[in-house]
Amino acid sequence: MKKKNKLRFIVGALLVIIALALGVVLTNTGGEKSETISVLMKDAVLHEENKMSLFGIADVNPSVISGFVVTAILLAFAAAVRVFAIPKFTYIPGKFQLLIEKLVGFFDDLAKSNSPHRNKFLGAYVFAAGVYIFIGTIFELFGLQGVTTTGMSMALPAPLSDINGAISIGCLSYLVILGGGLVSNGLRGVGQTLKDFSLPISMSFRLFGALLSGLLVTELVYYYIALSFVLPVIVGVLFTLLHALIQTYVLTMLTTVFYGEVTEPRKGEAHVRAPKRKKSTPSVTAAQNIIKPVSRVE
Repeated sequence: MKKKNKLRFIVGALLVIIALALGVVLTNTGGEKSETISVLMKDAVLHEENKMSLFGIADVNPSVISGFVVTAILLAFAAAVRVFAIPKFTYIPGKFQLLIEKLVGFFDDLAKSNSPHRNKFLGAYVFAAGVYIFIGTIFELFGLQGVTTTGMSMALPAPLSDINGAISIGCLSYLVILGGGLVSNGLRGVGQTLKDFSLPISMSFRLFGALLSGLLVTELVYYYIALSFVLPVIVGVLFTLLHALIQTYVLTMLTTVFYGEVTEPRKGEAHVRAPKRKKSTPSVTAAQNIIKPVSRVE
């Protein structure tokens, strides 16, 4: 039985390889590409060629349209959960309630562990930023189409694959850290935050570089006909999910760690109250006044 299973597996694998080879040969008509690979790669980074109209107001990068779509989806989903799901939450959670609680609890624990002194707003922010990065990264897997100003149809990219989107969320995280330092430690917290002036740059380019690398690899695979069978599915899903998970964790972790550093009180400034002196009761005070004259007489 084992030999038969192995033989079937080998035969099936050979048939798949032959089918892929035939697909490459039959679909390779030898026609020229409308864009060279260098132009395609450059446009994936700078978005100079393919533009989309934003409500007829201006021509913008496709990632801007993706950002609006992702934001609208998240706001609609949050409103629906708040109105229809949360009022029905029970003491014994169901599957959806358990998923929401685990997700919120993960980011809340991340904020509390790295910033034990001040973490209420931090937990809410890293939750929002993490969800936006994850959903925004896997957004390109859905293949939603948009029409460029030249009339060509193209799939909407991830919002953070544009350098402007990555810089925006990196600078926003830095401002949250700066605000936490100002509220907690005043000018000292501000100075401690400004000391790491390269932090928003590193956070932005780390996020942008990771997402851009996956985008370029996927574009390269789709460009060549010999690689455009089955492989794009594996590469696209693998790179997208891996980058979504890693970059969500990295940015939220860095934000909470630096936030915890700038909000930490100075040594010796711990809020420890000195023990209060016990007030003597009237009876004890009166007794002391009586004893003192007696001792003097003696």
